[in-house]
Amino acid sequence: KENFDSIPDLEFNPIRGKIVHAFFDKRNLRQESDGLADEINFEEFLTIMSYFRPIEMNMDEEQLDRFRKEKLKFLFHMYDSDHDGKITLQEYRNVVEELLSGNPHLEKESARSIADGAMMEAASICVGQMGPDQVYEGITFEDFLKMWQGIDIETKMHVRFLNVDTIAHCY
Repeated sequence: KENFDSIPDLEFNPIRGKIVHAFFDKRNLRQESDGLADEINFEEFLTIMSYFRPIEMNMDEEQLDRFRKEKLKFLFHMYDSDHDGKITLQEYRNVVEELLSGNPHLEKESARSIADGAMMEAASICVGQMGPDQVYEGITFEDFLKMWQGIDIETKMHVRFLNVDTIAHCY
């Protein structure tokens, strides 16, 4: 994990800790178990990086759907810090506070209000009208999929590793 400290682009990212944590989350390593790995090997590093690969033009609808769900599962795991299968209000508040921590004009209470409002919106999308005695316990992965419906995560969550015209280098 300490090797990630030397990555300059991560240094100023407000959710740096969550990103690094995601690299060692056994769920993201497709080990189907709970907890964190102490270290990852090259193959496991590539497994994590595969979540950030761009879509391929020849993918059919089923492949695109699976690809999308893999990316969203990775994001879901970043928010679900206690690994219980739900993003609770407190977990969401923590992420929003981390994201907004670099803004000196925004107080912690404002960040909390933003998180609370977003969680209420999630409840209305996923559960609908709730009764006064109902409590929304948290966002499940199925809820998370509903919330991200219509958002183009396939092209937004990717990393371009090479931006070189390879033809120009071949003679």
